[in-house]
Amino acid sequence: MRHCKRVSAPLVRYATLIFMIVTLAGCTTVGPNYIRPETSLSTTWHSELKSGLTDGEMNLQTQAEWWFTLNDPDLTSLIDRAIKKNLSLHEAMARVREARARRGITHADLFPTLDASGSAEWSRGSKAKETSEFYSASIDSSWEFDIFGGKRRSLEASQADLEAKQEDLHDVLVSLLAEVALNYVEVRTFQRRIAVAEANLAVQNETCRLTLWRYQAGLSDELAVQQARYNLENTRSLIPTLRIGIENAMNRIAVLLGEQAGKVHEELKKTTGIPTAPLQIAVGLPADILRQRPDVRRSERELAAETARVGVAMADLYPKLSLSGFVGLEALSLNGLFSSATKTTSGGSLITWPIFRGGAILQNIEVKSALQEQALIKYEAAVLKVLEEVENALVAYAEEQNRRYALQEAENASKKAAELAQQKYEAGLTDFNNVMEAQRSLLAFQDQLAQSNGAVISNLVRLYKALGGGWKSIYPDDKEIAFEMEKINEIEN
Repeated sequence: MRHCKRVSAPLVRYATLIFMIVTLAGCTTVGPNYIRPETSLSTTWHSELKSGLTDGEMNLQTQAEWWFTLNDPDLTSLIDRAIKKNLSLHEAMARVREARARRGITHADLFPTLDASGSAEWSRGSKAKETSEFYSASIDSSWEFDIFGGKRRSLEASQADLEAKQEDLHDVLVSLLAEVALNYVEVRTFQRRIAVAEANLAVQNETCRLTLWRYQAGLSDELAVQQARYNLENTRSLIPTLRIGIENAMNRIAVLLGEQAGKVHEELKKTTGIPTAPLQIAVGLPADILRQRPDVRRSERELAAETARVGVAMADLYPKLSLSGFVGLEALSLNGLFSSATKTTSGGSLITWPIFRGGAILQNIEVKSALQEQALIKYEAAVLKVLEEVENALVAYAEEQNRRYALQEAENASKKAAELAQQKYEAGLTDFNNVMEAQRSLLAFQDQLAQSNGAVISNLVRLYKALGGGWKSIYPDDKEIAFEMEKINEIEN
């Protein structure tokens, strides 16, 4: 008949104490529990929605890949390449990996630690010429119980930090897409302005020849010749400045793509025109924007992290309990270490409780509370900034279209006026001042119209950026981007 070995009373009491401590550790967490701040928002936009803008529900796919609405293959290609190679984006991904690893370190602090060690010693006497050997091996363990939740609050803060870095990655992506598009539109706008200047240059060159012919024929004086000449050279002087602008924009695109300056010139030198805007754009409601904007989401996660750190600081007010254990083997030979070694074991517990720190712990709690308050103010400021940006973008997009329409009408009228002035001058019915003024006005209106066409699309890009468009795109052909997005989605879901 088998007999059970009786368990000693001290061991039972010790096990009961451990059970109670573990139970407390799972139930007690000091510090404030995080509550997402509620923001009172208007149900409508202050700006009147017109020129194709509606407050309908935003199409998430359209928001994610808004550049496809511009129907420009060159722009699409540039954006795809920027996502794969942009250095700022890869730096942001590295920050996400760093934050994920830091969270792993914090999580590991919740578990016991085990350390193995071994040693070998030998000595020889000078007279007896005898050698003695000593071998030992041991395993040490320690575990600090998270009775009051300080470590769990630290893990909570690390998780929020990780999510904040992920939102920072989203924000970098949103800015990157907008920057590529804005510089691309700038390139096409400069190309159009150069084309306008060169067309006017050709017309003014013919006019200059006409005035010279009339002067040589005695039909006009030299004043008209000189006026035609400086009008021509004034137009010619505009072109170098425009070429500087187009070079700067192209070089900027190359850098955004992670390339050296000059790498995109060949593919962009062919003029394809300024992209056109879609007929309708759904911008949603103010509450939708807060869910879309990565910078707002990042500020909210930073607030959550600072709230958790208040709990970490408060846990320092309470006692800490740690357990330690030791198992060791000792022998006079290496073979004996695993057969006839002497076994030694030990265990113990340690309770520490700060009694007097000169008020340092309370001041640290005050510091963390102040940082939490700053994070809340930063979040509220981010919300106001987002609403401001969207309101401004709505007005800019709609009003620039009104400006473009007026410039189109002015350009049509100035073109007709230039033709009439030229005809009257050739017939001798007017002086050259009217011709020169009409040509100047035509160039000015055509140049402004080209700029306005570009400004409409640039304002549309800024509107999509203000709405937080672009960061939810998934690019399966880029493994690193897809991996980071997959990790982010796992945490969010």
